[in-house]
Amino acid sequence: MLQSDPLQNLLEKTDRFLVVVEVETSRGLAMEEAARKESDFAKQLSEFEGVDVVSLTDNPGGNPHIRPEVLGQDLLYRGREVIINVSCKDYNRNGVESRLWALGSTGFRNILALSGDYPVGGYSGQAQPVFDTDSAGLLKMISDMNSGMPVKAWRSVGREARLAKSDFYPGCAVNPFKLTEGELMTQYLKFELKVRTGAKWAITQIGYDSRKLDELVRYGRKNSINIPLFGSVFILTAPAAGFFNRWGIPGVSVNDELLAVARKQAEAKDRGRAFFTELAAKQIAVLRGLGYRGVYLSGRPRLSRLEKLFEIEKSFSADDWKQFAAELHFPQQDEFYYFEEGENRGLSSDTVNRDYVKSLEPGARRRKKLKLPISFRTGKFVHDHLFDRDSRGFKVGRAVFRKIEKSKKLTGISHTFEQLAKGPLYSCQDCGDCSLPDIAYLCPESQCVKNQRNGPCGGTKAGYCEVLDKQCIWLRAYDRLKPLGQEMEMLHRPIVFKDASLRGSSAWANTFMSRDHHSIPSVSDEE
Repeated sequence: MLQSDPLQNLLEKTDRFLVVVEVETSRGLAMEEAARKESDFAKQLSEFEGVDVVSLTDNPGGNPHIRPEVLGQDLLYRGREVIINVSCKDYNRNGVESRLWALGSTGFRNILALSGDYPVGGYSGQAQPVFDTDSAGLLKMISDMNSGMPVKAWRSVGREARLAKSDFYPGCAVNPFKLTEGELMTQYLKFELKVRTGAKWAITQIGYDSRKLDELVRYGRKNSINIPLFGSVFILTAPAAGFFNRWGIPGVSVNDELLAVARKQAEAKDRGRAFFTELAAKQIAVLRGLGYRGVYLSGRPRLSRLEKLFEIEKSFSADDWKQFAAELHFPQQDEFYYFEEGENRGLSSDTVNRDYVKSLEPGARRRKKLKLPISFRTGKFVHDHLFDRDSRGFKVGRAVFRKIEKSKKLTGISHTFEQLAKGPLYSCQDCGDCSLPDIAYLCPESQCVKNQRNGPCGGTKAGYCEVLDKQCIWLRAYDRLKPLGQEMEMLHRPIVFKDASLRGSSAWANTFMSRDHHSIPSVSDEE
């Protein structure tokens, strides 16, 4: 039986280039044919020395599948190192915590923290998503569990006890393959937030632009984000290329040029199998050359194909990857890059995008400031002078609401007035734990299907939500904050967890009386 080294040891105590292979679980009983095929493949991987880690998906694409730990338990028994994908779309925070305790208790350490794909099907129609938290919130929960999660002692009201420490080794996902400036920069900002919150390693989304892979490494180096990176390589087919081109998987893009290449290669007798295998081998070579710590392979490859893939990749010379980087540069039209292009096509330089730098100049910011919407101007003015805890107005507001809350009638009148003001301006849903100041006065309850309060998910296309036909609120927030010079600080704060017990109550009162998430000290205060 092949015994794997723990992922943590491999990443922290060796400099090996690692291979992770994704196995997608299926719907139905584990003894059915589809599930048996994946189980048999996973068992083959457990005996294959070319693979270091097996990663098991969690309801991919928003479909209901067998939980990954069902298959993962057998792999652990066989000595194989396993990554369990954990998403937030199907469980509230209690359910997520319960699942984590179960995973830790049965020997799973490596957790890939994901917000999750929006549900697309299920029993008797589309399921209702949960999204009680997101990937950043999940990482915060894991961090607290690893430190010894504080809980109120059962028999000692007001006192805290701590649960036994867990031993998770969490990772996160990051999507550098974004079209617009706001999309890309908010992805980078959320990536930084995830790392500050406890992510120890990261996996990129699927993409076919070596320059964006290079940029991610350079951005991390420039901003002291020093965690190991895995690059995703999906072994392409012509049908998969067409699916990705139509945005079949949110966050995964194949441009028209690559789609044309894929369709032409599919005309061969082997339907392009040899070409796509070599393409994946070239992607791996590029990842090695760029300094990634490993590859995350997906696309349901069989063992024989993996063997051929690794054989091809080993045949390349040390500097071939630079030529492959030029070949694997399939950008979207008018795509934004944080860095200027390097001398080698398909790679970046260390020079920050000159047009982007010009957009940061005071004059450019002032011109955009004049176009800011009235709802944002109003919200910011009121917040800065009344709801900001350091303002004079905050002390007055707290004193006023202390008196208001002594009267049930006044409390009701005040709450009604609040909704009359916030409803038309912000489409307020009366959650009672308001995140308007966190997202440039855009409401995540009414304008984000995943209620993302800690940055964007990875599923936008050209700045638009993967579900709704409207711009992502986090891109809009970035565009609102940039004229003020505040866009890079938008996620430099503690993780936000919405308190469901506050729904239907006054968010104004909850802020003044320190009942909502705004009472948590800021990152700068903690530092």
